[in-house]
Amino acid sequence: MTNLVRRLAKDGDYNFSLLIAVGSFWGLRISDILALRWKQILNTDEFSIQEKKTGKNRTIRINQQLKRHISECYKNINPISINSPILVSQKGTVFSIQRINQKLKEIKVEYNLNIRNISTHFMRKTFGRQVYNQNSDNAEMALVKLMELYNHSSVSITKRYLGLRQDELMETYDCLSF
Repeated sequence: MTNLVRRLAKDGDYNFSLLIAVGSFWGLRISDILALRWKQILNTDEFSIQEKKTGKNRTIRINQQLKRHISECYKNINPISINSPILVSQKGTVFSIQRINQKLKEIKVEYNLNIRNISTHFMRKTFGRQVYNQNSDNAEMALVKLMELYNHSSVSITKRYLGLRQDELMETYDCLSF
């Protein structure tokens, strides 16, 4: 994911570099990303939103690496105003989810990504998998944190959401010996 973000920026596609970075670092739904404004995320350590789907408030911390990337994208995108949405098309409108999904499919082919079904939701799942994998020494705590961040009602839903349940079941076959 981070390599893709860098490659997109290097190739001048700052809109999608930013989209994939914030989607994968924050685990937000696309509807919440599309509602973000530059003034919320630029030159700040954290911000709060009210999630569209759940209506719940969520505070997000921005790490230093991502802050630099946001700043770089802002300079290169050069929006009309700091009050502008962060993802505006060449037509001056906020990208539609359909157009984003179409562009993600193009990116998958162009960058030879090994992602079976790419859509706006892959970033949210990438976030969850990264949190889970980086906390493998305490996987249950990682799942509890993700459950809270995702506003899931149980850890089992979070496991199923991340595809961990299926992975665990498939590992059963690997444990058998002949």
